Amino acid sequence: MSGVRRLRAWWSARRRFEFCLTVAMMVALTGFCGALVMLPNSALPKPHAAQATEAVGQAAATDPRLAEVRRSIEPFGPILAHQVATGDGQQSLVVGHPAQRIEIDILERELAAATTAVTEVWGPDWAQSTLVVVASSPSEFAGLVHAGATMSAEVAAASVADPFAPGTRPTGQRIVFSPDAGRRLDPDGLRTLLRHELTHIATRAETRDGAPLWMLEGFADYTAHRGQGHSFTDIAPTLTAQTRLHDLPDNLPTDTDFTGPNAAATYEQAWSICAYIADKYDQPRLVDLYRRIAAAEQTPASEDQILQTVLGINRADFIADWRNWLSTQTV
Repeated sequence: MSGVRRLRAWWSARRRFEFCLTVAMMVALTGFCGALVMLPNSALPKPHAAQATEAVGQAAATDPRLAEVRRSIEPFGPILAHQVATGDGQQSLVVGHPAQRIEIDILERELAAATTAVTEVWGPDWAQSTLVVVASSPSEFAGLVHAGATMSAEVAAASVADPFAPGTRPTGQRIVFSPDAGRRLDPDGLRTLLRHELTHIATRAETRDGAPLWMLEGFADYTAHRGQGHSFTDIAPTLTAQTRLHDLPDNLPTDTDFTGPNAAATYEQAWSICAYIADKYDQPRLVDLYRRIAAAEQTPASEDQILQTVLGINRADFIADWRNWLSTQTV
């Protein structure tokens, strides 16, 4: 019996020990939870959803343009969004993700000056407010510009708009930068590219599909480089080399020239045509020429008529004079 009594005593002691241990653990856990409640919010880890919204400024959070792109960009991570005051009391919006914070900061700093630069050339008759998005991946970039699998890896930025009827203002316009734009371009390059795409935004209401790219892209590049102190050689290194070898273009670039291995040189030619017009004639006539040529698809005959109306020169003489002007730029 003594053995039974000892076993019962041991079992009773063990049960008392387990009870005391349980009570002690409950007290400790209650104290820990109370301490967590007393901690300031800054000391607590934040859930992913909170991180995704905390970098959105109060004004940006209510901007309807953010709502337009939120569903497209939220799956790619936390969102940064800030409004930027731009021309004529308007507000533009810059949106992206933390991984692209450097590019976002540069674009925020440059957006107001870029808007002013475009307005100085084109005039104030445009929204002077835009949405700028920096994508975090090729798939996000392609989705934002509605390009799908057709988006070239060489494209660092693109501007898009919803379909619109002639005579109405475009809606849904935005500029989208690719995820590697910041790695491929320094701040000066990002500034220039922003101004180029902003020019497309400003002129879109007066630009028709099928209008010649030598005018559309050349004018955007002219506006982008204007007033930045870039030399002819800086802007057009390939064209400079060709000109010094007396290998001058013998015609205006065709639309197909803007794709393929010689695309960079073609963009340089297009810029130089617009720079020549502004230099030889003046900037207002360059803008007038854009409005007329960009208004419809063109043929050499229709371009000839427009050139004679605006500049007083036929197409053949215009090309010859442009070639002569090129020869004077690289001496």
